[in-house]
Amino acid sequence: MDKEFSVSIIIPVHNGSQYLEKCLSSIALSCYRSYEIIVADDGSTDSSAEIAKKYGAKVIRLSHKSGPAAARNRGSKEAKGDILFFVDSDIVIRKDTIARIVKGFGEKPDVVAIFGSYDESPEEKDFFSQYKNLQHYFVHQTANSEAVTFWAGCGAIRKEIFDLVEGFDEEKYSRPCIEDIELGFRLKKMGYGILLDKGLQVKHLKKWTFMSLLRTDIFDRAVPWSKLILESGEMVSDLNLRPSQKLSTLLVGLTVVVFLLAIFIPEFICLVFCLLASVLMINHRLFIFFLKHKGLIFSFSAFAMYLLYCLYSGVTYVSCWLPHKVSELKRI
Repeated sequence: MDKEFSVSIIIPVHNGSQYLEKCLSSIALSCYRSYEIIVADDGSTDSSAEIAKKYGAKVIRLSHKSGPAAARNRGSKEAKGDILFFVDSDIVIRKDTIARIVKGFGEKPDVVAIFGSYDESPEEKDFFSQYKNLQHYFVHQTANSEAVTFWAGCGAIRKEIFDLVEGFDEEKYSRPCIEDIELGFRLKKMGYGILLDKGLQVKHLKKWTFMSLLRTDIFDRAVPWSKLILESGEMVSDLNLRPSQKLSTLLVGLTVVVFLLAIFIPEFICLVFCLLASVLMINHRLFIFFLKHKGLIFSFSAFAMYLLYCLYSGVTYVSCWLPHKVSELKRI
């Protein structure tokens, strides 16, 4: 028989009334009933708090916008459950989501944290929302189950361990960022087990635009993640940092250099196509996935977006690496 865990569902929200009701209504349909809901209202000015109360959630109000790390920490302090289950306010869970998490902890006592992924049916149907969510799905579904990071969009952790490591780093990450990835790094460094459960899938409701995607990927992901890697001295080989991704980023950077040279030496244009073909071959599983799900035109557009992703990720890492190295040399 599975151990009966009590679960505290913690939802950070800032002006999330557009999605929060769908999130809470999905929780209300859960087949596992031993839970409490804590909504950490991160300085909202909309009706988020009223919606949360309608669904019987305990509402914790932060006096001003402090970021999801602080909101989750504040909610965790009020939690009474054995397990803290973090859910973003723009997420819809499945009926068996909580039960699946509880079963995972019961069957794997050495695991302290479990997280999942978005499903392959995003709510929004425009290209950028589909691309962003399907890429996330593919990356998580093809990653190692024995994870080295954590994801708080749909992620759970044993409360005693969360308290022991003092939660998310809210001082360093005062905006939506990589606070969950950094927490995972700390947990793994301390020898704790983290499980990526690929069957633990939730629906993402968020609408992405080209600019919001670009802004998030660069300033909320690439920059802080690059700094974390450089500060820790550890380059992991999973999720977005697997060897194929690193090689693709290098090849895309080389493609740009060769393309610029081709302006003066036209013969180099053949090398440009060879490099692009190499990127396509390295990531053929991703683009076959896009092709099967969304068709040829979507796949071509996704390939262009992926090339851009590799380019700005590489440029961002180098722009963080250079001042880091200069700082190291000054200390010598």
